Amino acid sequence: MASVPCVVKIPEILLPNDGIDPSKWAVVACDQFTSEPEYWDGVERLTKNFPSAYHITYPEIYLGKNQTERVEKINENMKKYLGGGIFKTVKGFVLVERETKYSKARFGLVISVDLEAYDFKPFNKAYIKATEGTILERLPVRIGIRENASLELPHILLLADDEKKAIIEPIAERRGELEKLYDFDLMKDGGHIRGYLVGADAAKDIAEKIYSLLDKDAQTEKYGSAEVNFFFAVGDGNHSLATAKACWERLKTGLSEKERENHPARYALAELVNLYDDALKFEPIHRAVFNADGDFLEGLKKIEGEGRIKVLKGGKEFETVKEGVNVVSDGGMEFEIGVNKNSAEAIGEIQGYIEEYLRKNPRTAVDYIHGEEHLRAVIKGGGYGILMPKIEKNELFPYVVNRGVLPKKAFSMGEAEEKRYYLEAKLIK
Repeated sequence: MASVPCVVKIPEILLPNDGIDPSKWAVVACDQFTSEPEYWDGVERLTKNFPSAYHITYPEIYLGKNQTERVEKINENMKKYLGGGIFKTVKGFVLVERETKYSKARFGLVISVDLEAYDFKPFNKAYIKATEGTILERLPVRIGIRENASLELPHILLLADDEKKAIIEPIAERRGELEKLYDFDLMKDGGHIRGYLVGADAAKDIAEKIYSLLDKDAQTEKYGSAEVNFFFAVGDGNHSLATAKACWERLKTGLSEKERENHPARYALAELVNLYDDALKFEPIHRAVFNADGDFLEGLKKIEGEGRIKVLKGGKEFETVKEGVNVVSDGGMEFEIGVNKNSAEAIGEIQGYIEEYLRKNPRTAVDYIHGEEHLRAVIKGGGYGILMPKIEKNELFPYVVNRGVLPKKAFSMGEAEEKRYYLEAKLIK
């Protein structure tokens, strides 16, 4: 594989030191529970006066609220942590073993990847490809947070199309031979996590196995062409990776070629997961729509198709119950509507309708919710909940190759509590 660029880099990873309580350090991804303030209130109480990733990341539920002060505090805390004995450093990959109430152990490998090898535009020739549309309007706030930060803490999950299970699974089978870095329960129902050090020498051998995914014959067999260059798909955290890319593009203009080669901001930390890991489940990301009038549901019903999904209506007072409508115990209603039986197409049609409705109705808002129980809780006081269809794992890579990117928020890798927790960190300055 001599012609393949060095997409994967063996990183120096920062972990909380032995005296730090890891259950208070690790915090779920910032884009979760964005309509559930009680979740983040609980995190704040748990981490008060303790070193925690909560104090150096920005939960999106707080975007627009004391934003400048919060960003300044994050950067201040990063510097304090770096100088205060909070971290220890390991060089190599980290094998992650994650169990939740929803699934048995899922394995991943924390690596760093070259941002020069990533592009979020559809039909690109980059080795790391986005799986969903990137919303450029969401980047400026994230860039403002990252551009003065000393550290990155990733919730990015990259997917490898390794049906033969030849890369991560063999390491997982011999994890008992590896040095254990951490082993603890995650806060707020996040399950249990263990981490094992794959030292630098062993990591070099594993990197060679990873590069076998770019074998020309294998690419042709999977995707119909040897020129697709499909190495990794971004399964989670695309906007975080796009932010890192944008910051690097700005920064590198002032650097010499030699300075660019190993600059820490050029490489992004991420967890690599096999698409075919038995414990990896693709779940839908549901829509919660607030402040919509009755015409919203009527327009949604006009999509039609042979597939079926449920639409929920929250609140205590409703119009007279009509035929085909089920009243549920909390006073809400459930409607069944027809949609395209192709999940990706159905998601695109529903999302397109929502966005068009938002353009015409500025007071209406949408949020993206992981898990049916969370959706029902969020709309209980009022609003519509759309239970979206689920995409199958084996549809993902071929769809990106042939169609570019999936519609926005088309799938989630697990339920909200299963999302990646901020744990490992890396210097970017």
